[in-house]
Amino acid sequence: MIFQPAHKILKEIRERNLSPVEVIQATLEWAQKLEGKLRSFLVLDPEGALAKALMLEEKLKKGEEVGPLAGIPVAVKDNICTRRMTTTCGSRILENFLPPYDATVVEKLERAGAIIIGKTNCDEFAMGSSTENSAFFKTANPWDIERVPGGSSGGSATSVASYQVFLALGSDTGGSVRQPASFCGIFGMKPTYGRVSRYGLVAFASSLDQIGTFARNVPDLALLTEVISGHDPRDSTSLPEPVPSYSKELDSPVGTLRIGVPWDLLQEGLTPEVKEAFEDALEIFERAGFAIEEVSLPHASYGIPTYYLIAPAEASANLARYDGIRFGLRAKGEENLISLYKKTRGEGFGAEVKRRIMLGTFALSLGYRDAFYVKAQKVRTLISQDFQKAFRKVDLIALPTSPTLPFKLGEKVQDPLSMYMSDLYTIPISLAGLPAISIPIALKNGLPVGMQIVGPALSESLIFKASYLFERESGLSNLKPPIVEELSA
Repeated sequence: MIFQPAHKILKEIRERNLSPVEVIQATLEWAQKLEGKLRSFLVLDPEGALAKALMLEEKLKKGEEVGPLAGIPVAVKDNICTRRMTTTCGSRILENFLPPYDATVVEKLERAGAIIIGKTNCDEFAMGSSTENSAFFKTANPWDIERVPGGSSGGSATSVASYQVFLALGSDTGGSVRQPASFCGIFGMKPTYGRVSRYGLVAFASSLDQIGTFARNVPDLALLTEVISGHDPRDSTSLPEPVPSYSKELDSPVGTLRIGVPWDLLQEGLTPEVKEAFEDALEIFERAGFAIEEVSLPHASYGIPTYYLIAPAEASANLARYDGIRFGLRAKGEENLISLYKKTRGEGFGAEVKRRIMLGTFALSLGYRDAFYVKAQKVRTLISQDFQKAFRKVDLIALPTSPTLPFKLGEKVQDPLSMYMSDLYTIPISLAGLPAISIPIALKNGLPVGMQIVGPALSESLIFKASYLFERESGLSNLKPPIVEELSA
């Protein structure tokens, strides 16, 4: 049962061949079997999940209307607010924080009948590319438990890749959905900035943060993205645009699409294995009748330094609220306000969070703001304009998701700059606010490789169609990592 795609399980539930209780029980049993090896979850809620499954079962028995995700187990990244489960952001400073409200995406999931079984591990406040910055423990990659699953949404990616859940939510600020999707051999979508409400997403960098989706195949991913998308008056950056039926449009014809490749960007840091897989994937698109053309993104190479001025600057402002007074951790034994701030933040924040707060505070400080932060915003505009020009020539753009294969746990912990380069190809897209999907395109040395398909703003439907065509042509979906094969034998 748990190895079936979500859309097939939904059909079985609606036809009364499966009950939501059976699905949840099987899912929880499998998740608990794997949890000791992978550590995907910070919180599991078996009692709450089974209670919701029973309520849904009663509705089905009475013939009442149920939502489009009725009975499907879902995981939620632990920087998305949930009233009934703690939201820690992978940080000691919020270790026991229970939000007083649900995020908009959580409300939408529950209205759709999805059952949230737990909250997944993540880099602290979504700052990282390996999920090694969690204050609690590291998450392992199901393809090789000695390697990272990517980050910061590594827990969500691992939970989906290892069949612990069918679907999951993550957040993507500079690549934190797409890069772990690539490392774990699954599909991960970062929608257009503003397409999905950020209400209830704990802020890291507000002009970049976006809730994204994980699944093992395109139809499931399209349905989940469709469910959580749409305008929200509680989020001032939410776009008041209608949401297409992504899942129902997958089979509609796309014609001869032009896919642009910025070869000038694909030089530094790109490993031979990833390059070979990427070129082979382009050939699949060519055989399907797509035209491959070269495009130029001349300012995208400045994405990393631009991001690491803008994102930390916003983080330094957003994380100032963690002062030990209103909520979260409060250090003991301090007699004045300044020492309380220092001790609380010193005990509550990890090394990477402190590093980014200091970078951001410096970039915004008197005498440096114009030289660093303002200049970075100008380069951000140039990067966005480069994409706009490219999309006058092509319909979509293809890039590797990560320049490397998944790396070993601990390999880059002492080298932050090397870690930051993991997002070399994802960050420019985030700076431009564009939608992008990561799709699995190969296994190299027994490890997954992902490719991004990027489109203009609000082109999610076209991206899903192109991705679905590739999925069918390549057969690379619903992949089973070795640990899954081993434990299910």
